[in-house]
Amino acid sequence: MLKIVVMVSGGGTNLQAIIDGVRDGKITNTEIAGVISNNRNAYALKRAEENGIPSCCVSPKDYESREIFNRKLLETVDSFAPDLIVLAGFLVVIPPEMIEKYRNRMINIHPSLIPSFCGKGFYGLKVHEAALERGVKVVGATVHFVDEGTDTGPIILQKAVEVQQGDTPEVLQRRVMEQAEWIILPRAIDLIAGGKVRVEGRKTVIEE
Repeated sequence: MLKIVVMVSGGGTNLQAIIDGVRDGKITNTEIAGVISNNRNAYALKRAEENGIPSCCVSPKDYESREIFNRKLLETVDSFAPDLIVLAGFLVVIPPEMIEKYRNRMINIHPSLIPSFCGKGFYGLKVHEAALERGVKVVGATVHFVDEGTDTGPIILQKAVEVQQGDTPEVLQRRVMEQAEWIILPRAIDLIAGGKVRVEGRKTVIEE
């Protein structure tokens, strides 16, 4: 059984996709051990509570220094003893110690087709604003392992989504969620739970 911890800062729509995936059997052999947020008011915590999933808030605002927060965050993650950490819209820089400890056991969902519209400053609506401004015809989402860079780890899955005439950043964001994020994140977790993903150098190999 793959024990996962989901880390999220906001509404938790990707968390909901994971909860639904586990319940519906699309994600096999997986248990959500806990949900961690840096935001006490995150609706994701409510989703966890409603589904009987242990959850907590670890916020940088509650600690004197970033070092103390980083240590507390890692301690909290460790307390759940996860096999896999899932970053589902977690808008906090991950401590290097955590990246090292959970190397190739931490994944992130990003709302673009990496390497487009990714890296520092590209998150949330900003990604979709940049894509529309550039006039691209196809966008999408990527699930990747987390490394020391921003959105630079080995790519696991990607799914493309067409841009439509008259799209606003908000409309495009919703379509990318529905047609890509909520599909490939549960799929990636299921593949990892089934032992079908391995990292070779800077890329992943998936055994279907």
